Amino acid sequence: MSSLARPRHNRVIAGVCAGLAQRFGLTPLTVRAIFVVSCLLPGPQFLIYLALWLLLPQEP
Repeated sequence: MSSLARPRHNRVIAGVCAGLAQRFGLTPLTVRAIFVVSCLLPGPQFLIYLALWLLLPQEP
């Protein structure tokens, strides 16, 4: 498995979903769909996304 980092390619906004997809062997579209569906549920999804945006390193 690769390390958890935001890729420079295949990004839509910040690359968080693409980085998670790359780390766990999923497609970025799948992770984005899971994120959108999870936004229909109560919880801190946007805060977690913002935190990952700030905390995940940029892929070299």
